[in-house]
Amino acid sequence: MQLRPTVVLFRKILTLLIVASAGATLALITVFVLYLNDREDLSIWHEAELDEEFTATSPTTTFDEYLEQEARTFQQLEKLVYAKITPAQEQPINRFNSGSLSDPLIREPNWNRSYQMTNPLPTAGVLMIHGMSDSPYSLRALAQTLHGAGANIVGLRVPGHGTAPSGLLTVTWQDMAAAVQLAVRHLALQTKGKPLYIVGYSNGGALAVNYELETLQDDSLPSPDRLVIISPEIGLPKVAAYAVWQARLGRLLGLDKLAWNSLLPEYDPYKYGSFAVNAGDVAYRLTTEIQSKITSLTSSKKIKDLSPILAFSSIVDATVSVPALLDGLFNRLPPGDHQLVLFDINQQSGIQSLLQWSPSHLVKALRRNPDRNYVLGLVTNKSPNNEKTIFQTLEPSSQVTTDVDLNLPWPAGVYSLTHVALPFPPDDPLYGAEINAESPGIQLGQIALRGERGTLAIPPSEMLRLRWNPFYDFLEERTLKFFSLEH
Repeated sequence: MQLRPTVVLFRKILTLLIVASAGATLALITVFVLYLNDREDLSIWHEAELDEEFTATSPTTTFDEYLEQEARTFQQLEKLVYAKITPAQEQPINRFNSGSLSDPLIREPNWNRSYQMTNPLPTAGVLMIHGMSDSPYSLRALAQTLHGAGANIVGLRVPGHGTAPSGLLTVTWQDMAAAVQLAVRHLALQTKGKPLYIVGYSNGGALAVNYELETLQDDSLPSPDRLVIISPEIGLPKVAAYAVWQARLGRLLGLDKLAWNSLLPEYDPYKYGSFAVNAGDVAYRLTTEIQSKITSLTSSKKIKDLSPILAFSSIVDATVSVPALLDGLFNRLPPGDHQLVLFDINQQSGIQSLLQWSPSHLVKALRRNPDRNYVLGLVTNKSPNNEKTIFQTLEPSSQVTTDVDLNLPWPAGVYSLTHVALPFPPDDPLYGAEINAESPGIQLGQIALRGERGTLAIPPSEMLRLRWNPFYDFLEERTLKFFSLEH
């Protein structure tokens, strides 16, 4: 049977379109790969294989053994990275250049490593879990305050962190979760029946929630009495699920640079500048696991036993999604003593017309939600023309606010908080608001270099990002109260 000319023509056009589309896609992929591979060459800290690092399959069974393995990992770091940098890499702001302004070893202790703070008669045990590409330093200030209030503290260095960025190439969320279990068991033995709490920042918040959900599935795990999660990583955009293909394509083509989302100078002593694609994939898989656990526990009715959660988040956050925090966690919580505290933008800054989206719409929707099973708190301006702030709270299902003056004004020139700012006080010696004469090295809180664009290896957006929290005292006070550890 002979096809009509119109059908033949249609098939030819369709074939051409398919070929053209495939060609265009291939061209875009080629350009993308060439662009990524045209970046700076990888350094020793991107390639070092620290095989002493803890994994979920390590024979390590106690936290003391974890610390011993960590010590071996840092010895390996010294041999494979610090001892092998080239003369050209001996820069004054390279964290891997011994004695440089960014060398973590010029500060005591080395906050890249796990730490413990004990009391003779502890009132509680608190596990502190830092974020992705971060280090135990991020929760140092809060840990010291909680320790001063009588708690025993374990600051966990999550596997893959505090050493070299190459640690992010192979770490899994299961490795991280296994380390959390060791640390919680250790604290539970130390505190002998005293309240057990977890504080998690960013990815550490996700690990804290994941652990709590695990305790509802496994009665053998010590259950925390309460959780505080700061800038918690509970949900990520769906596009994150496809990021891992970039690294897989790199392995296929033998292009190691494709394993990295960013390759930046290592100028920060406690946070990696470079970020591996695998780290983003780990975060995505962990948040997906949390959603799966919540669904399963909701179905079995065990979710009702979830420990109370207090969360702090900036209402604008470029790293994690606040709507995902709501949809993925708080809107799924059963009734209980759960609290969500949001830091609004500075209404007095006049920045609203320049924002990509209006946070006010989100706040209105939260206030009107009749099914809210948690206390909603908002740190916001006393009025749109006043830099002074108040703390507004709404009880579950209520739309009536209670306002409390904070006596904490917005600093001049600051229009919002940031994901990275929340756990750091204004006087932090590294990330704080003012030059600290006691700091022996680099200070990043007030860096705002001015000059020609396109000349620095560090994006200007990184230098302009707020690194300290003007409302830190409020966050600390709320945490102490939530844990019943007020001075």
